[in-house]
Amino acid sequence: MRALRREDFRRIDRYAVETLGVIGVVLMENAGRAATDAIERFLGGCTGRKIAVVAGAGNNGGDGFVIARHLAVRGAAVTTFLAAAADKITADAAANLAILRKLRHDVRSPDAEELGGLAESLRPFDLIVDAIGGTGISGPLRGTAAVAVEAVNAAARPVVAIDIPTGLDCDTGQAHAPSIRAAMTVTFVAAKTGFDSPGAAVYTGKVVVADIGVPYTA
Repeated sequence: MRALRREDFRRIDRYAVETLGVIGVVLMENAGRAATDAIERFLGGCTGRKIAVVAGAGNNGGDGFVIARHLAVRGAAVTTFLAAAADKITADAAANLAILRKLRHDVRSPDAEELGGLAESLRPFDLIVDAIGGTGISGPLRGTAAVAVEAVNAAARPVVAIDIPTGLDCDTGQAHAPSIRAAMTVTFVAAKTGFDSPGAAVYTGKVVVADIGVPYTA
């Protein structure tokens, strides 16, 4: 299975939703559950583990909300930190955030000043899940996403990146500053072409390809 580019994944998503009729929230659930399986194997079990999920506003953040729910069901103590204003989170991601809130999950939405202390808040955790940004990022991060990435790196805890380390270009493998440095990346459907670029492994760590229930059509 060859590595794919950003546009390949967009085409696979369109095929799944528009041709097959697989709704987006199902794809998000499949991705989150598959990533949780990989995280559980990485940790050697979830029970009693303290895990932080740092989530952005897009679909990557939505995957993070699904992961937070499944990790908690499997016995982890999970705290979700929003790396975007709650009113910026929409569609399928918002639906999964609403589920977390109904479950009285620990969701924290730090303001700009509190984000400055996020690194310190993350240090007590056994693992950090990077669900800040996905394959759509193609240039340097700005705003709260950049601050959140810097905090995750500064926390100096093991990180599992979801689909791609936030800040790493999907196609080229260029790591814009700042970029997440992960111990493991759980990527969906197929590896990204950028993962083969010199130096990308410093950011991806071990790469695990996870199935989300749609065919590889490239």
